[in-house]
Amino acid sequence: MKEATGELNMSVVVISTVALLVAFFYGVIWPMIDKGQEAQVNCSKAVCEPEPDDEDEGLVNCTYKDKNGNPQEIQCKYKG
Repeated sequence: MKEATGELNMSVVVISTVALLVAFFYGVIWPMIDKGQEAQVNCSKAVCEPEPDDEDEGLVNCTYKDKNGNPQEIQCKYKG
């Protein structure tokens, strides 16, 4: 009986740990990945100024149209 109780306790610990890791991934890591992908897609659709701003460390001001057709201002990396 002691062995069965020990295995049950280990199962609870493993399931709890996996649940915490999944919650951390979807609560912290996934939003960062999603924002990065969204910014990259928006920069690929944007029309940018020809030269970067010296103050912004290689970033250019760009304009793109969102899903509703409204113009949005963003900063993207200068690609030359």
